[in-house]
Amino acid sequence: DQSIDSLHPYVEENGEMLVAFINSSQPEKLREVKVERQALVDRHLETKKTVTQILKADVAQIEERAGQRLLNMEEQKQHRQKELEDLEEQLQRCTAKSQITDSEIQFLQTELESVRNTERELETLQNEVHEDTTEVIPSAFNLVFFFLAVHYGPDLATPINIDTSVRSRSDISDQLWDFVSTEW
Repeated sequence: DQSIDSLHPYVEENGEMLVAFINSSQPEKLREVKVERQALVDRHLETKKTVTQILKADVAQIEERAGQRLLNMEEQKQHRQKELEDLEEQLQRCTAKSQITDSEIQFLQTELESVRNTERELETLQNEVHEDTTEVIPSAFNLVFFFLAVHYGPDLATPINIDTSVRSRSDISDQLWDFVSTEW
């Protein structure tokens, strides 16, 4: 009730101003104002309609762009997913190759160790052969030369006749050792 009472002076004042305006105005002038007001309202409605259409077109365009961006992002996502799957396959192949390579390396290391052991054994045999050829065989030849190609058996001395051009040094050595008596 108080708010209505506080507005009452304004309503009364505006009403008086309206009555004074109507009384002081000419009807022709009022019609022009009415027509201008209607034109203003029509222009406002047309502008509102145009703005609404522009906004709808903009919204549709924005939605279309957003939809296209969404499609592009989905394609990129699928492309990245495919790349990821390809990389995972490649990783699995490389891991398998790595395991095979590790097995081959281990096998080759075992073979290398076996070859080294064989080489050490051959070196040992070579040293033994070298010892035989530098110490044992020359001493046997010295012994034979000492007897000057004569074999003294228990009963008699027999000349030794060996054709060295036909027989190998090993055969000659074996034959000479056969002459040596082991009964001492």
